Amino acid sequence: MSAPRRDTRGIVDASELFARVRFRRRAPAGPLRPYLEHYWLIDWDLPEPYVTQVVPHPSVNIVFQRFEGREPFVEISGIGLGLFTQRLEGRGRVCGVQFRPGGFRPFTPAHPATHWTGRRVRGPEAFAEAFPDPTVGPAPDPAAILDPDDEDARVTALDAFLTGLAPRPDPQADLAMALVDRIRADRAIRRVTDFARAEGLSVRLLQRLFSAYVGVGPKWVILRYRIHEALERAETDRAVDWAALAADLGYADQAHLVRDFTATVGVPPTAYAEAVAALTAATPRA
Repeated sequence: MSAPRRDTRGIVDASELFARVRFRRRAPAGPLRPYLEHYWLIDWDLPEPYVTQVVPHPSVNIVFQRFEGREPFVEISGIGLGLFTQRLEGRGRVCGVQFRPGGFRPFTPAHPATHWTGRRVRGPEAFAEAFPDPTVGPAPDPAAILDPDDEDARVTALDAFLTGLAPRPDPQADLAMALVDRIRADRAIRRVTDFARAEGLSVRLLQRLFSAYVGVGPKWVILRYRIHEALERAETDRAVDWAALAADLGYADQAHLVRDFTATVGVPPTAYAEAVAALTAATPRA
């Protein structure tokens, strides 16, 4: 990876989020790039509360957070199985580390990736649970990551923190990361059995690999990336042909896409697209 992704996949109403907060993605230091998607940095100063939502990626995140009136803290956030919702108000700052699917386990070999799925573990307890090896050292001070006003200094602090964890080379993690990348990039991958056969693996072995290193099964990953693409299309294309998109994404028909989108996002795709269009038209932009 030479630069962070520029897409908005997974962010619900991305244009509204970007209008209200300062959101950036930054690349980690070179030795960390095999394991990380990117760092994500958010700063806000809001006159009124705002609720942001994300359809989570199949990734583990370490997130340093500061909310006005509260002590800063660090959290390990496993793959979220449902819609993630966060209320922002006043002033605050977040510095997040998004690992590649499969990339967290080399840092934390004590636990399979499923250990973190659906969980958010906060504070020193999270660090002790993730890194029981006493040679790793104490949990990082969240203020050391969050305090610098200079963005480059925050990135440097994140680099130093993660480099100090000394990720262990793991060919199985490399394989898991490569397989998820193929699912994300190739729309033709629609069935777990066909994918396993094409990769020279049994379905059982593929599922065990994903359980240990990704945290969810390959079928879940295929479905999640479909929903991400449908969500982004609803954001950027005001004239989506949903039947054609359903076919393009490998659904048997439009009804199946509508069902999965509604179950994940909370509203049907056409209603979501209409709401985004109406909000965009009604909200003045700076």
